[in-house]
Amino acid sequence: MKTERIGFRGTLFFLIAAALFLTAGCAGQPFAGKQVTADASALPPVSGFADDIQDIVLPTELEWNRKKSMTIKTESFRGGVWRYEGKVEPISLKDFMISSMQDHKWKLVGEATSQDILLAFVKPSKTCMMVISEGNFGKTDLTLYVTIDKTAAAGLNPFGEAVGK
Repeated sequence: MKTERIGFRGTLFFLIAAALFLTAGCAGQPFAGKQVTADASALPPVSGFADDIQDIVLPTELEWNRKKSMTIKTESFRGGVWRYEGKVEPISLKDFMISSMQDHKWKLVGEATSQDILLAFVKPSKTCMMVISEGNFGKTDLTLYVTIDKTAAAGLNPFGEAVGK
């Protein structure tokens, strides 16, 4: 039963990552949602970056959960799932992350709210989907799903050949 659940999560992650990657070309189109303005002062200064990705900044209250994280690195792809948790209000974290991502030139391309908050961002050759949820013991969980297509950033196709424009 546990292996089926892990397999389902892995499959779900890659399907979502592929969908975000394929829709990254739509990032230049205007977003139909309302403009979000966030007061980033609700949270203290940032502690650092997600993994070694220098354009995703996190608040100091969040601590990395190594057991629930994984990194994927190949010649043409980099990404992974990173889990953080800390004592912060989910709405404040949402506002902080939207502001921080936009400050680092990420484009908000989707948002869904139910019990959890899902935010989707894109940059050329990069996608970042984040899920903010209530965790255990009054903590809030932040899960980042990040994909970076290194060949697209270098102007190459997945086979390492130059792409003509």
